[in-house]
Amino acid sequence: MSALSNRIKNLSESQTIKMAKMGRELAAKGVDVISLSFGEPDFHTPEHIKDAAKTAMDKNFTYYTPVAGYPDLRKAVVAKLKNENKLDYTDNQIVVSTGAKQALANAILCLVNPGQEVIIPTPYWVSYSEIVKLAEGVSVFIDTTVEQNFKITPEQLEAAITPQSKVFMFSSPCNPTGSVYSRDELEGLAKVFAKYPDIYILSDEIYEHINFIGGHESIAQFDYIKDRVIIVNGWSKAFAMTGWRIGYTASNSEIAAACDKLQGQITSATCSITQKAGVAAYTGGLDSVYAMREQFQKRRNIVYDLLKEIDGLEVNLPEGAFYFFPNVSSFFGKSFNGKVINDSDELSIYLLEEAHVATVGGDSFGDKSSLRISYAAAEDKLIEAVRRIKEALGKLV
Repeated sequence: MSALSNRIKNLSESQTIKMAKMGRELAAKGVDVISLSFGEPDFHTPEHIKDAAKTAMDKNFTYYTPVAGYPDLRKAVVAKLKNENKLDYTDNQIVVSTGAKQALANAILCLVNPGQEVIIPTPYWVSYSEIVKLAEGVSVFIDTTVEQNFKITPEQLEAAITPQSKVFMFSSPCNPTGSVYSRDELEGLAKVFAKYPDIYILSDEIYEHINFIGGHESIAQFDYIKDRVIIVNGWSKAFAMTGWRIGYTASNSEIAAACDKLQGQITSATCSITQKAGVAAYTGGLDSVYAMREQFQKRRNIVYDLLKEIDGLEVNLPEGAFYFFPNVSSFFGKSFNGKVINDSDELSIYLLEEAHVATVGGDSFGDKSSLRISYAAAEDKLIEAVRRIKEALGKLV
């Protein structure tokens, strides 16, 4: 009999972490691997943020903090939401966590009972359905296509709602597709939610500032559903702070208190030094963020032009984040050296072994026909990576 719980045995390994690990193992053998698997900016954390962390250490901010975060950090989040998003929250509605992933998990574990349904548009970030699984909930998927820019319609949303529906969970800008919902598109969804007052909306906005089509739009802007929206955001993508591990939820006071309670029994607060760095990030202006976004947009355009030259790939132009999610199903059934490619996960492994480029198969994102390619890497590496991908795909017959 296994010593492990059914909970952990039923949990899937993160494919993004798995592919990054395989890439590192290959690189350790001396192979020149280009990793386009992780959603991690290749920029350094801005100096003023690092300086704030150094100052925090010098001033001995090295003790336990309130579970939900230092008061000045929560005030900085409230001010950010007001100034940038025109959204009103109070300090006690903000819970700072050890990354946006924990913030998502807090919200789901606090809202979902066994058997209740969480509606998730596909493609979705790999951990969404696994977090629902941990809560013993049921994931209900709404499939989208590249032709509709991977965005659901109000009609699709309403068709997915049942008496067991408890949460709707999505991201905009989206990981893995880069799709961005407009205000009008969000309003269409909000009007559906207005008919179903028992459904909560978990809005993952971690890529808020990596948006190439204008200002960010949050579904929380619609007052008639705002009390049921839980915003998840953080510092990792916009401020190149992935290793600092800091994110937050903004929600109604009841949900915030529940997240505080849950977090208090699992991790307590996130790192005190990281929190002080977070204050500096949110109060120090967005010049560094805009500079990074400009570089991401330039990279997106370069990679888009190169991917379009590859026969068999169906690709759209992402409006945000830093991913492409091309349809690669035309390569299924083809082979090289006797090895047949049956799905996108196998294609991803083939590209790692043959082209030495790490990507992530689409199955774990809820779309078996596609492949996620991150362009959060230097231009020269991106150009070389796509050249290798094109060459490797050309070998499949």
